[in-house]
Amino acid sequence: MIASGGLDNTCTIYDLRKKESVTQIPIAGELNGHTAYISACRFRGDREMLTGSGDGTCALWDVQTESRIRHFTGHSGDVTSLALSPQDPNVFVSGSCDTHSTIWDVRTSRPTQIFSGHARDVNTVDFFPDGSAIASGSDDATCRLYDLRANRELAVYAHGLDHAGVTSVAFSKSGRILVSASEDSGAQLWDTLLSERVGVLHGHDERIASVRVSPRGDAIATGGWDAKVIVWSG
Repeated sequence: MIASGGLDNTCTIYDLRKKESVTQIPIAGELNGHTAYISACRFRGDREMLTGSGDGTCALWDVQTESRIRHFTGHSGDVTSLALSPQDPNVFVSGSCDTHSTIWDVRTSRPTQIFSGHARDVNTVDFFPDGSAIASGSDDATCRLYDLRANRELAVYAHGLDHAGVTSVAFSKSGRILVSASEDSGAQLWDTLLSERVGVLHGHDERIASVRVSPRGDAIATGGWDAKVIVWSG
């Protein structure tokens, strides 16, 4: 199954097993309850879905019954992004226009940790591979690394272009490299241990909307407003 969220305030789930063609995939379910657009959705196993919304909340849903299990409140601005812990299925992080990155446990409706430091909207969040830290990217043109165990900021990564907000972040398989995409059409490669930029990927003609690292860690994919998906390796 795949899921999408939209301006209709609904998270729609599609069943790929029943597709008639590439453009005709039947709807398997619709999750309704948010009062503003869906900015992010993530499967939590096969039966549950996490959503983030412009209404400033996150929600956990039962996919089969299409019912809301839990409602997460605490942000004072739009929720822009979500990421699930790779080590603890109960833990997730949300980024928000309130400039905060917030850690949640699905067993409670209140935040367990709140990280601050950004001056503008947080657009993107990702977990370090061992689940001990998170990275965030913001409209203030910086990325920040936070340690969950020490409950503090570890590093700030700034590419020096104040007009180019960070749109997406992703860790390498080891966590040594953080990839950050930005509105200037470039993807920055940061050494998380040395807090230094070690490379820049150029190839897009417009801003990069999303970046992902392959499961094996041997390739990076970027998608941009120029309608291109570029896969980088080597």
